[in-house]
This record gives sequence, C-alpha cells and structure tokens, in this order.
Amino acid sequence: LYPEQHQGNNPNLCFNWFSPADIRRDAGEAHSIRQMIEALIVAHDLDRNRVFITGLSAGGAMAAVMLATYPEVFASGAVIAGLAYGRANTAFEAFDRMRGSRTASDADLLDLLKTASAHSGPWPRITIWQGAADDTIAPSNADEIAAQWRGDHGLGEVPHRSDILGIHARRSWYDDAGNALVEVNTLAEMGHGAPVGGDLGAAGPHMLDVGVSSRGVMARFW
Repeated sequence: LYPEQHQGNNPNLCFNWFSPADIRRDAGEAHSIRQMIEALIVAHDLDRNRVFITGLSAGGAMAAVMLATYPEVFASGAVIAGLAYGRANTAFEAFDRMRGSRTASDADLLDLLKTASAHSGPWPRITIWQGAADDTIAPSNADEIAAQWRGDHGLGEVPHRSDILGIHARRSWYDDAGNALVEVNTLAEMGHGAPVGGDLGAAGPHMLDVGVSSRGVMARFW
C-alpha cells in the first residue's frame, strides 16, 4: 500500500506528522492510512500478524505516527530519516526538531508515546535508519526514536550489540529470547535519503547508492 499526500493538505506533498489533528488515533491522516490498511487486509485476506510499515523523511515520521497510534496493527516498522512521535505540534516546531534543536529526555519521549494509544502490548519491533551527513533531518532524531521505543520495550540505553559493517554502523537491543526489538542503522557520510545498493534498488531522488540495501536489511529484520 502506498498512501500519498496531495497539495490540498500540504503544499509540499509531505504528510502532516506534526499536526495534532492528523496524528491522533482515529483522526486525520493517521486514521485515513489505518482505513486504507484495513481495506487492503479485507480485500486480499491478508495475515493480520504480518503487517509492516516504512517511510522516508516526512513519510518516516508518519510511519512513526502509525506505529505509535496503532501499535496493535503492526508487527514491525522501519523509519528512515524520520522523527519521534509527538515531537512537534506546529510547522515551526517541525523545522526546529528536524534541525535537532531542543532534544527531549528519554522519559519525556516515552510519555509522548504513551499518549498515542491505550495499548498495553505487545509492541511493534522497530528498525531506524539515518544518514550521518543528513542536513535535512539531524541524526539526533534517530536517537530520539530509539529512546522512545526502548522505553516502551523496557530496554536500557546501552545496546546489547554494536556492529560496524564498512560505512554501516548498527546498534541492536534484544529481548530475552534474542529477538531484536530496536535497531539503529547509521550510514557514514550519507545525506538525506534511503540507502540502496547491491541488487536491490537503484539510485534516484532520495534513493542514495551507498552500497547498502536498506530494503534487504529491513526485510530480514522483519
């Protein structure tokens, strides 16, 4: 399913991930996307235990919104160059947060997530992707997303595993059974976009050939 924005809602064709009216459960754009997902599940008799979501930039921030507002719907999600749920309430604040200004504490981030739904678990697993040289979405936003979901899963600040795979640095947090619950992937020297490479994906606008296929790694994570 590929939801898209139209200019009547946002002149830049970005999802309104910062608008309180659009990021509440059963309201606005979040509700619209939830209805699309339900329609697709019913029309194609899909497995409700295997629903996943991903997005880039404003789409990444909206993927974070969907995971927060409808956590029971998704098995897992992937946020690429996005922002933590609830970090902005106006367009001005959105640009401020995108620059990495006014970072929030782990406790405040968790409180924001807890306002999104009354769900008590289990929680979706999440993989986060960020270019270290992104000058549109500051890399600190990836850390905030991770902190928000680590708090929800009851995980500590120190990752259980850290890997350096060339330009690809990965930090992972696991449950007691060894399943990765939260993962942060940072690409050295990569700007604003989704990393592609190998035999999956081709370079294009905001699709950056850095020799790492985010799509392949996401699929394995899911």
